[in-house]
Amino acid sequence: MTDDLKTPRMTLAFSTLGCAELELDEALALAARHGLDGIEIRALGGMIDLSAYFTERFGTPAALARVLDRSPVAVCALNTSLRLVGATPEAKEAFLRYLPWAEAAGIKSLRVFDGGTTGDAGELAEALSTLDWWRETARREGFAADMVVETHDFLVWPETIGRFLEAAPDCALIWDTHHTWRKGGQDPVETWKQVRHNTRHLHVKDSVSKPSEKLPYSYALPGTGEFPMASLLSALSADHYDGVMSLEWERLWHVQLPPLDLALQQARETDWWPRSNPDKRLSSGSAR
Repeated sequence: MTDDLKTPRMTLAFSTLGCAELELDEALALAARHGLDGIEIRALGGMIDLSAYFTERFGTPAALARVLDRSPVAVCALNTSLRLVGATPEAKEAFLRYLPWAEAAGIKSLRVFDGGTTGDAGELAEALSTLDWWRETARREGFAADMVVETHDFLVWPETIGRFLEAAPDCALIWDTHHTWRKGGQDPVETWKQVRHNTRHLHVKDSVSKPSEKLPYSYALPGTGEFPMASLLSALSADHYDGVMSLEWERLWHVQLPPLDLALQQARETDWWPRSNPDKRLSSGSAR
């Protein structure tokens, strides 16, 4: 079997969490230099409030859409700060400010966190209530973009993932493969069996079992740590996964990390993740 047949035909991207100081054009250019298909936007120009950033830099959603339409690199998600558990009216309003920008640019995914700490009955009910609020709002307003939930807090454990997906079987996920492995303690191949029908987008990163200033482990350059990337890629390939795989290089929160450019170079040169696929490259600046 050839390498082309073994390699999942997925969209390769990075999160701008790793280059939060860059402007939009600079982040798109960085992705293009590394032959990637897209970026997911968490921060730009040193700002996490993306609706404020876009307003300041572009003025209108239509102006942003024109910029992205000229880019060979897609925006595959806008990453918001909303949490399903603990979603206050103010937080929901802040989330909705992303919608005009996503709708104009054809960006289909708006990342939210799961939130919570235990995934107990109360937290699960609160998470489901927030999902219901969103679905009702999206139907009423006719939004094309969708909420995509990241496995970040209570959804790092196998048992809470199972309960959540049983209650919300059509919920789209961003699977943080590192969190469910390092924090949740489950082999990514086993987690994939739980989340494969819901995963639209996944995060990858690497680490070693050495405490850092903020965490009981330390992030490492791709391919130099302990994350079982080869077995994950094999499982994804077997199921013909064709969604987004994004390097989440958390340099905004961990300033000691090397630049994202170096991490992307390392990932490419060591074949830690799939090589970019020219035939999979999205045709315009927004994710279709």
